[in-house]
Amino acid sequence: MIGCKPLLFELGTEELPPKNLQQLASTLAEQLQQNLNALQLLPEQVAAPHWYATPRRLAVLLPAVRNKQPMVLSERRGPAVTAAFTATGEPSRAAQGFARSCGVEVADLQRLITDKGEWLIDRKRQPGKKASELVPEAITVALKKLPIARRMRWGEGDAEFVRPVHWVVLLHGKTVIKGQFYGIRAGRKTYGHRFHAPEAIKLEHPGQYLQALRKPGKVIADFSARRQKIEKQIHKLTAVATGQAVVTKALLDEVTALVEWPKAILGAFDPEFLKVPAEALVSAMADHQKYFHLIDTDGKLLPAFITICNIDTRSVAQVRHGNERVLRARLSDARFFWQTDRKHSLASLYSSLESLLFHKNLGSVQDKSQRLQQLAVVIASSLGVDASLCKRAAMLAKCDLNTEMVGEFPDLQGTMGRYYALADGEPDAVAEAISTHYLPRHAGDTIPTDRVGQVLAIADKLDTLLGLFAVGEIPTGDKDPYALRRAALGLLRIMTEAGLALDLEDLLHNAATAYAEQAFVVTGQVRMQTRQFIEDRYPALYVAQGYPGDGIQAVLACQVHSPVDFEHRLKAVNDFRKRPEAAALAAANKRIANILKKTTVPTTSVQAARLVEPAEQQLYQSLMILQREVRPLLAAGEYVEVLGKLAGLRGVIDRFFDEVMVMVDDLEVRNNRLSLLQQLAALFLNVADITHLRIDTP
Repeated sequence: MIGCKPLLFELGTEELPPKNLQQLASTLAEQLQQNLNALQLLPEQVAAPHWYATPRRLAVLLPAVRNKQPMVLSERRGPAVTAAFTATGEPSRAAQGFARSCGVEVADLQRLITDKGEWLIDRKRQPGKKASELVPEAITVALKKLPIARRMRWGEGDAEFVRPVHWVVLLHGKTVIKGQFYGIRAGRKTYGHRFHAPEAIKLEHPGQYLQALRKPGKVIADFSARRQKIEKQIHKLTAVATGQAVVTKALLDEVTALVEWPKAILGAFDPEFLKVPAEALVSAMADHQKYFHLIDTDGKLLPAFITICNIDTRSVAQVRHGNERVLRARLSDARFFWQTDRKHSLASLYSSLESLLFHKNLGSVQDKSQRLQQLAVVIASSLGVDASLCKRAAMLAKCDLNTEMVGEFPDLQGTMGRYYALADGEPDAVAEAISTHYLPRHAGDTIPTDRVGQVLAIADKLDTLLGLFAVGEIPTGDKDPYALRRAALGLLRIMTEAGLALDLEDLLHNAATAYAEQAFVVTGQVRMQTRQFIEDRYPALYVAQGYPGDGIQAVLACQVHSPVDFEHRLKAVNDFRKRPEAAALAAANKRIANILKKTTVPTTSVQAARLVEPAEQQLYQSLMILQREVRPLLAAGEYVEVLGKLAGLRGVIDRFFDEVMVMVDDLEVRNNRLSLLQQLAALFLNVADITHLRIDTP
C-alpha cells in the first residue's frame, strides 16, 4: 500500500499475570487501532491488527500505517459580510483584523453562504503530521487504558505498569520511531527465551518478528499458535497413554499464558492416592500445579497427568521426576486432610461455625445457617418437599468450611461436604444438597437437579441478597464484590428452569422473618429494593435466550413477582407477536394508553344503556364474553390461549376507532367510553402491557 508501512510495537516485561494476558494484549491492539484511526493514520481498507502475548511480552503488529496524516483542510469563519465591509465597499476593521490573524489579505478570503447569511471564511490546506510524531502518544494513551487493577513501580523511577518493563520495540517499516515508555527508549532489539536465547535479537523490519522469535529466539509469540501446539502435544501423549486428558479452556489458556516454548510431559502418581476423592486430586493438579489430569473411558480418574514445561530439554525423565515429586507432596497433603477430616463427623463442626464470620453486620456463618434452616423449612413446605431433609441439609451445608480439606482447597466447598455427609451416613438427598446448593456458580453452569438442593440454593441466595442489601452492600457500576448479580440470576434460573411456583414477595418476607428472629430488622423498603434488584436481572437472563427486549419490558410492566409466571407470560407474548393481528393490537393499545393518560378516567363501571353507537356496543359485548372466557384461563396460567382469544378483538377494536369519537362534549357519554377503553386495556394487562411491543406492520 503506497505511503504505508507495517508498525510493530512490543513491550518486554517481567512475567505477566497469566489469567488476563489475552485481555491485556487484545485491549492494547484494540485501543491502538482506535487511536491511530482517529489520527487518520490507518487506510480505509486495512486488515485488523495482530496481537501477540507471552509471559514476558505484549505486542501489536498493524499491517499498514501511513507515513503521515492526509492533507488537512481547515476552515475558519470570520465576520458576516454585512459587518465586513463599509457602505463604500471598503474592508472594515473586523475584516482586516480577521485577515491579519489568518496571515492573508482580505481579498484572499472566501465567502460562505448559509441560511442565516453570508460570512467571510479562510480556507487552508495544511500538510498532515508525520506518523513518527503521533504514534508514541497514541501508544501511551492505549497503555493507560489497559485493564490493570493494580499497577506497580520498580527501580528509582515513577513509571507504573502491571510488571516491570525491560525493553521496547517500535518499528515503522525499517525505521525506529523515537519514543520512551516507562523509562525505556524504544528500539529494534527484542529478546527471546529467558534460558534458551537470552541474547538480544535485532529486528530489521516488523515482518521478521514472529520468525526471529521462533528461531533463534525459541519463543512462539502467537498465543493461538502456542495454544494449538500445546493441544497437539497433549493429544500425542494421550495417544500412547491409557486414558484421555481433560483439557478445559480455562486451564489451557492459563497454561498457554505461562510458557513461551511449550513441551508436554506425561507423568504418573501412586495409585494409592486414588482413595482420596477425585475432586481433591484434580484440584491439586489443575488449580495448584496447572497439570492436565487423565480419565478412563468410564470417566474415572487415572494415576497420571500431563504437565507443560517451558524448556526444550533432553532430560525429560529428570523433568518428569521433578514434577512427580512436587505433585506427590501435594497429593500427600490432600490425603492427610481427607484422613484427618474423617476422624470426626460433619455435624460435629456445626458449633465451630460460630467462629467464622459471614459479615461483620450480619453475624457468623452459624447465624446464617440458623436462618437457612428456618427459611428452607418454609420453602420446602410450600413446594411439598420433605422439610426435615431440607432443614438437615441447611444445618450441614456450611460445615465443610471448617474442614482441613476446604481450608487448603477452597474451591471444594460443598463438594467435600457431600463426601463427608455420605461417609457419616447422612441421607443421599442431604449429601447431594450440600454439594449442589452453590449452583449455578457461573454463567452457563447447571442448576441443582434435586429438590432439596433447589430449596437450599434458593434459601442461601435469598438470605445473602437480602442481608447484604440491608447493610448497604449494594452493587454499583461494575463493582459487585459479593457477586450479588450472579446470585440473583441463579435464583431466577433455579425457579424458572425447575418450574418452582414461588413468589419473590413471599420469599423475601420469610427471609426477613428469619433475620428478625435474630433481632435484625429488615425494612419493607429493603425488601422492595432487593426484589427490584432480582427482577432487574430478567432482561439479562432472557435476552441471552433470544427473547426481544420489548417483550420483556411488556411483562415487567405488570409487576409479576413469580419468576415462573413471568416466564409463562413472556413466552405467551413472544407467541402473540408472531400473529398477524399483533401489530394492530399493539398500536391500538398505545392509542388507548395515550387517551387514558390525558384525562381522568371515572371509577364507575361501563353503563351499557349509554352505549349508543353500534361499534361501541359490539366492543362492549365482545369484552363481556371474553372476560368470562379468559377468567379460568388466567387462573390456570394459560396465557398463550388468553392472548389468542384477545387477538380476535382486532376487528371490533378497529371498527370502534373508525366509527366512534371518544372525547365528545357530552361528559357522561365520554366517561362511559373512557371506562370501556380502560376495561379493554385491563383485559390485556392481565397478561402483559403490549404497548411496549415494537412490531412492524405487515
